[in-house]
Amino acid sequence: MFKKKPNFKPLSPLRSSDRRKLAEQIISDFRLKISNETEPQTELAALRNSLLPDSSLTARFTTTAGPDLKIVSGTIYVGAHPGDEQRILWVRMEERMFPTVYTLWHNPGLVPLLHTPEPVLQKLRNGADLMTPGLARGPPFPTAAIRGSVVAIASLETPSVPMVVGVCEINVSELKAVAGEKGRAVRGMHWEGDELWAWSSGGKGGGVRPTALEGWDTKNGVWMRDLETEIKQLGVDDADIEETEDDGGVPLGEVKGNKPGYNEFSEGEDVPPSKDSQVENKELSTKEVDEAFKRAFLFGLHQHLTVNGADPGNGLDFPLTSSFVIASLVLPFLPTFTPAQTSSLQLKKTSWKNAKKFLKALDKEGLIKTKDRSGGEIVVLDIDWNESAIADFVPYQLPTKDRGNSGGRAGTERISALGSAGQELRRIGLFKPKEKLAPLFKAAEADPKSLYLASEIRPIITAYIESESLVSTTNKRLVAVNPVLANTVFSSDSSTDREVIAKGTVPRDRVIDRVLENCSPFWALLRSNETKDDVKPKAGRAPNIQILLETRSGNKTVTKVSGVETYLVNPSSLAAELQKTCASSTSVGQLVGSSPKNPVMEVMVQGPQTQAVIKALEKNGVNRQWIDVVDKTKGKKR
Repeated sequence: MFKKKPNFKPLSPLRSSDRRKLAEQIISDFRLKISNETEPQTELAALRNSLLPDSSLTARFTTTAGPDLKIVSGTIYVGAHPGDEQRILWVRMEERMFPTVYTLWHNPGLVPLLHTPEPVLQKLRNGADLMTPGLARGPPFPTAAIRGSVVAIASLETPSVPMVVGVCEINVSELKAVAGEKGRAVRGMHWEGDELWAWSSGGKGGGVRPTALEGWDTKNGVWMRDLETEIKQLGVDDADIEETEDDGGVPLGEVKGNKPGYNEFSEGEDVPPSKDSQVENKELSTKEVDEAFKRAFLFGLHQHLTVNGADPGNGLDFPLTSSFVIASLVLPFLPTFTPAQTSSLQLKKTSWKNAKKFLKALDKEGLIKTKDRSGGEIVVLDIDWNESAIADFVPYQLPTKDRGNSGGRAGTERISALGSAGQELRRIGLFKPKEKLAPLFKAAEADPKSLYLASEIRPIITAYIESESLVSTTNKRLVAVNPVLANTVFSSDSSTDREVIAKGTVPRDRVIDRVLENCSPFWALLRSNETKDDVKPKAGRAPNIQILLETRSGNKTVTKVSGVETYLVNPSSLAAELQKTCASSTSVGQLVGSSPKNPVMEVMVQGPQTQAVIKALEKNGVNRQWIDVVDKTKGKKR
């Protein structure tokens, strides 16, 4: 359903009375039961708040759906679970409520849970529908999975974590077998990775999925089959996902994985890894530096030819400036394994000394075609892609760089030399317990010096509470405040905390909130399938990209963009893209005030080009909410 970005209207508060009515409607529609007969009203209030938290917001939206791109509209409901950022929790369409994955992650058993192999689930997360042969862990299937019912879908690898929300097209519960069956079983409505999942009030992008959840995966009888046997018996093929324009399905095809012995962290190359320690740490001769620069240039062209072969220019917009060639096609492909190599592999240490002579030499060899412009500038007009030195180039291993997220060199080392168009980025917030929380984490057998996601801290605190038997016997949502909690989480300096300590009990969610408040914030940027363990988190809050509009020369407006390196966007590539998109002149220079040792580059575009810049950044994986716009031209005549 949500394959294209919806147009959200401004959010407005949801009245308390409307929130209660809506939550009770959800409880009725999804046939949720109150198990606590002694305190039904207390549990009902807690259930309402779990489904639709206090201070929830609402907004209308429009989008397109179906093969004919029919315009549809609906309502979103936004709220924040304890310790989490505000997310879209529910969607109303055609007078029917659909939960998002965030709601499912906090409300186990809300809807029937179906399973499918991970390769099939990946296709579902791209908008495909689940075909009947793709169903796993059954029959029997959940009895509530009947035609028209809302269901969740999880993979066999993480069977307790719902990743897709859909509607049954058939009576799945009545299936006696799935092998040999045809047709669509579940129509996908929402999935982890779509626009609803990606929306956030704080601009942090989509939330990180849990690794496991209690209450979702049934532990009795046939539901706990051996997963390896299940996958082998299933025999997933293209019939699991139907490829039709009407159904929106796509074929499974070949599932590609990392080749044995290959370095999954190197960008762009598909070659066996080499040990950095085996590279001799010595200064290179001029001849060796020349050869390294030429091979790096061929490597860069070969990568463009391989990755963007379907594009007429193989991913390049001609003419190419000399600075772009060096920054994007040469430097990222230099084999700088050791400090001595890094020191040697500089353009000024080649026999050419500068970019112009380097490009002239390549022109003389017939690899490229160059032209001198007025002012002494040289540009590349064309490349001979049929040259065997490019087409038959054998890639070599590149060093694994420091995978930092800063705006300077550490950040640019993760920038793909091929540009960042189409990359998928996720920005996550991490929490490091402060020293005073160490006793609490140690008691829960967790490392107090590690970095945690908010979703990872909750089970740690829950484990501590349960190990200390602090759960109230009359209300399971209340926790007794023992001396450890009083000393580490609640401060006597606050009147609210003093009241909590005096009362002796506090809601469990409040404990988790206070633990998060007493942690130091960190952040990390994840690309594609990276996890938080693959990158080096940075302290503090994540910086946003800055777009600045200002007036120059009296009445000329320029648009300046800085901080794009933080989000793995090459400033030179962005400038080239904006030059073409905006039909305006662009330039790249060092941001005034940035450190020469760790420079931040600034892209300048002629004219008021805010929307064009934002769209270009979105194409490069940047969430719109990670961008700050400052307009200094307001009040001035343009």
